[in-house]
Amino acid sequence: MPNSVVTAIHQRLSELTPTERRIAEYVLAEPQAVVESSITRLAEECEVSVASVARFTRSVGFGGYPDMRLALATELSRSASDQERFQVSAGDVSRYDDVATTVRKIAFAEAAAIERTARQIDLDELERCVAEVRDARRIDIYGAASSGLAAQDLEQKLHRAGLVAQARTDHHLALTGAALLDGRDVAIAISHSGRTLEIVQAAQVAGRAGATTIAITNNPKSPLARACDLVLVTAVSESTFRSGAMASRIAQLAILDFLYTRIAQADYDTISANLQRTLDAVTTHRID
Repeated sequence: MPNSVVTAIHQRLSELTPTERRIAEYVLAEPQAVVESSITRLAEECEVSVASVARFTRSVGFGGYPDMRLALATELSRSASDQERFQVSAGDVSRYDDVATTVRKIAFAEAAAIERTARQIDLDELERCVAEVRDARRIDIYGAASSGLAAQDLEQKLHRAGLVAQARTDHHLALTGAALLDGRDVAIAISHSGRTLEIVQAAQVAGRAGATTIAITNNPKSPLARACDLVLVTAVSESTFRSGAMASRIAQLAILDFLYTRIAQADYDTISANLQRTLDAVTTHRID
């Protein structure tokens, strides 16, 4: 069951029926009113049936309306505390915010994205991903645009650890590389929406070739998640500017750090030695 109602709704918004979307929009617009409402009252406000509200709560990952209502109350309390800590009155950036408020709101949003992602990540799934990457002959990493930056970051980490990894941000190279993988290999596909055609295609080709496929996405029911063997989910809500692209990148990098650090812990002696060797190799290129 998700900890964040708002994030769960954003993650699954594209999968909802028109009736469920109407309820979702009300919950996002009036979360405090939902906390104070019975299921009957919410149905009346949204002009839908009580059964539709019950179906909506299950569609966004909750066992029923009481579970969602309790989670939303907890989330609002936590959000109010975090907003006080960051000295912001609201989490989203307005065009009229001054520079200090803008900085605080961005910091609030990015810290919240990491916290929610860490709180909701499936730890067993993470450990399965770690085991697959550690044993892989070769690791291909797919990402486009801002997700391509995350792919390159993971490539750099794994490369310095001594693993054979390559970020494939060119679509044709991703597809041709994926076609040459086999059961000894791992393909990691990164897409915030889980609907980026090129990334889904690369993951599908890698899977057909026999590689273990890992998705990193904000939508656990997306085409990318369905195409992959293992799925690690970020927990990011949309924002006004660039539709969540800033916080989504931070959450992706956090998951990649979780993955990399667990690999480094498991192979501590070997990876520590490799990191030292690679550090020594570039030391002469630094100015004293």
